[in-house]
Amino acid sequence: MVFNSYTFIVFFAVVLFLHNLPLSWTFKKINLLLASYLFYAVWSPPFLLILIFSTILDFIVGKYLHSETRLSRRRFLLTLSLLGNLGVLGYFKYGGFLMENFGLLMASMGFEYQPMQSDIILPIGISFYTFQTLSYSLDMYKKRYAPEKSVLDFSLFVTFFPQLVAGPIVRPDELLPQFKVPHVASSLQMLQGLLLLTLGLFMKVVLADSLLAEPAEDVFASDAIVHTLDAWTGVLAFSGQIFYDFGGYSTCAIGIALCLGFSIRDNFLYPYGAVGFSDFWRRWHITLSSWLRDYLYIPLGGNRHGVFRTYMALMITMLLGGLWHGAGWTFVVWGGLHGLYLWIEKFFRDKSQKTIPPRFIYALITFFLINITWVFFRASDFTNAWNMLQSMFYSFPDGKVVLGYFSIIKVAIIMSATLYFHWKLREKRILAEFAKLPWWTLGIIWASMLILLIWSQESTSSFIYFQF
Repeated sequence: MVFNSYTFIVFFAVVLFLHNLPLSWTFKKINLLLASYLFYAVWSPPFLLILIFSTILDFIVGKYLHSETRLSRRRFLLTLSLLGNLGVLGYFKYGGFLMENFGLLMASMGFEYQPMQSDIILPIGISFYTFQTLSYSLDMYKKRYAPEKSVLDFSLFVTFFPQLVAGPIVRPDELLPQFKVPHVASSLQMLQGLLLLTLGLFMKVVLADSLLAEPAEDVFASDAIVHTLDAWTGVLAFSGQIFYDFGGYSTCAIGIALCLGFSIRDNFLYPYGAVGFSDFWRRWHITLSSWLRDYLYIPLGGNRHGVFRTYMALMITMLLGGLWHGAGWTFVVWGGLHGLYLWIEKFFRDKSQKTIPPRFIYALITFFLINITWVFFRASDFTNAWNMLQSMFYSFPDGKVVLGYFSIIKVAIIMSATLYFHWKLREKRILAEFAKLPWWTLGIIWASMLILLIWSQESTSSFIYFQF
């Protein structure tokens, strides 16, 4: 079930109706839990068992982790959680990838080995809810707070349907306390939630799917060198598509939760207005980058053990962050490039203690280099990525023309507007900016988004990050 479908509209209306009935808070939480299970089961009912397994495992492990005093037992319990969660994730997401690369390794050593054809289906959202439940076990190991006593509240924390399949990745201390007391949206929260839901759907359906997906697909689907202008247009189109697709999902999730009276933190803060690459990761997929920082980068040593250890921890974190996105070497290169950018930025900042280029120029340089990384993120393989890079940086008079002038102008206008608004709003919040508008201006903007949504509603494609 996707947010941009009529099925979800009916589903959400029923959930809202039941949530606002004058019934007990326990009944309402059970309603939300069952709704979340139904939301997930629509994709594939058998995979619901994996979600329930992960929930039960970490609830039990977390309980004993907090009370156990013997270090050996505590390490055993944490290992049990890590093996259970990462083992399932590794099998479904990386099983085929590992077997394929093992076969290539054997072939390079002169051994004939043909791995079985992988027919593993990736459970939707497994990367997201695995990290979410793992954060609970890791926090219990550190004894950061008391373990959750209610299996209902913990199950709802893991499966809360607005952010279940593509984030934001919520920490236990952010969501679990909200389940302790009744939450029903006020009139203002309902309006703000519906506005955010409309904005998120507009970003996904109108901008990502209807306007940017086609030129990106046309360029990256080409198996030949394309015209330089077409190559840059395709990369910029994907740059916008992935932001409006994933940022749109996060905006929808936050809006849906707000309609129910719950608060979920932002996942995107105008990332294409970032001044530098560390700033970019404070603005792009914020909940993942902060998770990797707190549960991977800092445990690896962070910046506490000298320059070499810091640089290694930084690169390992970004390489694994790339691999988290997909079982392919192109994703590893994408993460490696971001690690390299962060290395170079840290080197110059440590030397100069300040940003050398003017802020706006540095923001443009950041955006330019981010687009290079998107080539590896989007490309189907290294051949496709190499063809794109050649097309972007070398002039080929006989390069294949795949885009019309209308597509080029369309992408140029959308991405120019995107950069402008990201820069102007980089220190602001969208709801606060909406609140400053006269009611009639906000009404016109809201009505316009709804009209364009209705016009574009033939697009019901899944969100890009569902595959991760």
